[in-house]
Amino acid sequence: MNINRFPLRAGHAARAFINNSRGATIAERVDALNALSIQDAGRVLSAMPLDYAVNIFDRPELRNAAQILALISAEDAARLLHGMSNDRVADVLLELDGETRARLFSSLDEPVRVAIQHLMGYPPRTAGGIMTTEFVSVPDSWTVAQTLDHVRQVERSRETVYAIYVLDERSHALMHVVTLRRLITGEPDASILTVAQKGVPVSADPLMKQEDVARLIRKHDLLALPVTDEHGQVLGIVTVDDVIDTMISDTTEAAQKFGGMEALGQPYMKIGFAGMIRKRAGWLAALFLGEMLTASAMQHFEGELEKAVVLTLFIPLIMSSGGNSGSQATSLIIRALALGELKLSDWWKVLFRELPTGIVLGAILGLVGFIRIVFWQSAGLYNYGPHWPMVAVTVFAALIGIVTFGSICGSMLPFVLQKLRLDPASASAPFVATLVDVTGLVIYFSVALLILSGTLL
Repeated sequence: MNINRFPLRAGHAARAFINNSRGATIAERVDALNALSIQDAGRVLSAMPLDYAVNIFDRPELRNAAQILALISAEDAARLLHGMSNDRVADVLLELDGETRARLFSSLDEPVRVAIQHLMGYPPRTAGGIMTTEFVSVPDSWTVAQTLDHVRQVERSRETVYAIYVLDERSHALMHVVTLRRLITGEPDASILTVAQKGVPVSADPLMKQEDVARLIRKHDLLALPVTDEHGQVLGIVTVDDVIDTMISDTTEAAQKFGGMEALGQPYMKIGFAGMIRKRAGWLAALFLGEMLTASAMQHFEGELEKAVVLTLFIPLIMSSGGNSGSQATSLIIRALALGELKLSDWWKVLFRELPTGIVLGAILGLVGFIRIVFWQSAGLYNYGPHWPMVAVTVFAALIGIVTFGSICGSMLPFVLQKLRLDPASASAPFVATLVDVTGLVIYFSVALLILSGTLL
């Protein structure tokens, strides 16, 4: 173990943390540090052995890593950064303000600066943005024994050694991939090519979206995916844990948006009161303004409501059914788009699928509503008036129209947002429900006018 330490500046909380976490795993230490304030976390990390501190900083699960790093002296921060993986360093530096980033960046060695600057140049949520440049590669002229010796020498400074990339000795283009399992079972004097996987290696373009990277890794059951340029040279690799980390972050963000609010960007218990209000108030106000259109729609049909008060009994039923069907369709389509099961050009297929689906679902709900009115009237539980059969037919027909409209609206909205280059997750369930509520009332009263005109209306 490297016993070099940062200057010991630990206070009571830091000393207590160190004493209580003896024998804990890195993941457990990260969880414990996340429960501390930024200042205490900085003191704790300053009192740790360098190797321990590097391992903790290398974990994406460590919150406020950039703010903690800014509290540490430039010399100590440089030692930390030199020990961390390049992709993690790039992520942390991007979170810092320009002045602090420039100060820490200048403290790095030239080769490290070049590698990190290269990583920071790629857009976020792309293969280049989440890849690491620390991988194991060997020329195609080496033997199995030479490769094993090389792995032993560099394994501590590489993200993973489970995949070794065989490069053309002259062009340095990727030729083959060798798994560690095949490598250790090969004959020492045999060429590295004898244990290489057959066929063209699976690789990604640096601008490939991380969703497509995840699909490639899942499809080919890979632990790491090489990222290559137009000449076939390896720029870096995306490991499966990097993909999992980024996809969990994106899934959390999408789930929060789908709930009808802005993404929090940090854990629930860590966000301040003012921040929570700011994240939620905007969407709630927008949804409230949308719901005000519901009141406007009811005012438009005020005369009909005065003549047939019985129609108001079914307004909550009608509105919730349309909103529920729309939310169902939206959830299905957003997930299918995220998994690549649907493309933007498939909108018409979805439309012709949701149209009959909505009709059938609406008919099922309408039949339930129809039977309910008949049963309540026959059993004497409620008197819907002399024209109750026509009221039952009105509810039945209105539910078919509203559920069908909700299904179509909910399924098409994600396509519209994606076409406008917006996040389909913004088509939140509350937003769809609000839209369908207003339209549902118009459909309900229009059907009522058509069926009940000359009787109740």
